[in-house]
Formats: sequence, structure tokens, C-alpha cells
Amino acid sequence: MTSRFVGTQKNRGNRRVRLMIISCGLIMIVWIMGLMWFVDAVPTNRTKSLSKTDAIIVLTGGTGRLETGLQLLSEGYAKLLFISGVARGLDVQALLKVVSRNRNDFACCIVVGYRADNTAGNAVETTKWIVENKFNSLRLVTASYHMPRSLFEFRRRMPNIKIIPHPVFPPKFKRRSWWRWPGSAQLLASEFNKYLISKLGLTRDDWKWEETK
Repeated sequence: MTSRFVGTQKNRGNRRVRLMIISCGLIMIVWIMGLMWFVDAVPTNRTKSLSKTDAIIVLTGGTGRLETGLQLLSEGYAKLLFISGVARGLDVQALLKVVSRNRNDFACCIVVGYRADNTAGNAVETTKWIVENKFNSLRLVTASYHMPRSLFEFRRRMPNIKIIPHPVFPPKFKRRSWWRWPGSAQLLASEFNKYLISKLGLTRDDWKWEETK
């Protein structure tokens, strides 16, 4: 009787282990499929839209973003440039010095935001500025791999604002054949996980939204 009971418990334990292995395998398959979809959503070409917008929005944190925003501003794609996520202590003059630009050329047309420290915060900070200025459109400048998550955060907070994505392509990021480049593969996997967190509404700066309305 005892040996039969022990055998039954052992079988149950084995079934639980097999079920856990199968469940983990299914979760991994779903995650990989989601990653493939996400990678496909990462832009590979520069935007073809020549439309002007009320503002250009640059999200700090990557190579070429500020330079691209300034170039768009100088070409007349918008009259104002808003830089979100600037470190406290840095002003417009300091930022322009970093990219070797003359302050006198852009001083009138650049606004900086200091509150954001992640993508959700960028969206909150920018939304507040867009609403205050009663703007209806913006051109969003950020890295290509960062664009899907940025668009999601911005569009869910500004559903009635026209947003034109303007991706920047960092030289070290390899979108094509990304699986052959460990750095690019790791970056995409990290971005996909952050995108999932955003979709689930678990982004850390969501609670600040009520404060800025």
C-alpha cells in the first residue's frame, strides 16, 4: 500500500515537471514569434514623408538623434524643436556645443524638457508640451529600434495628434541579419521586452501622467 502511494506521488511529480517543461517551451516559442514580429516592425528606411508638422520631437539617448532633429529644423520641417529627456544642468547652448552647432542659429526655436528619464516619461512630457501649445502634429525623431515602443507610448497618450515617425539609424546597429550580430540581437530582445511591458501598462512613469494633465 505504501509503495503504491509513493509510486503515485512520484508519477504526479513527474507529470508536473513535464507540464512545466512544456509550458516553458510554449512560452519561449510565443516569445520568439513575438520578437520576429517586433523586428519586422523596426523601420529599415528613412521616412518619405515631406509633410511639415507643428513641432519636431527628439528623444535623447542615442547617436544622431539631436543632429537629425536640428537638420530637420533648419530645413523647415517645423518651426519648433522639443528635446525630451535632457539631463538637468544641460541647457540649449551646452547641447548645441556637443553637436558643434551655433547657438545663434537655433536659440529661438528649441525647447528642452528635463522631467523624462525613460520612453514613457518622454511621452508624458511631450504630451503636456503639445497640449499646452495646442499643436496638432509632430515629427518624432528617435533610433529605428526604439521607434515601435516610442510610437506606442506617444499614440496612446495623443490619439488625436498626427505623428510622423522619423527613424535614425545608428551605425553600430545592424537591423538586417541582426541575429548574426550579438549586440544588435541583445538590443532588439531588450527593446521587445520593454515593448511588452509598455503594452501591459506597467511602465514606471504612468503614475506621473495624472500629475501633468
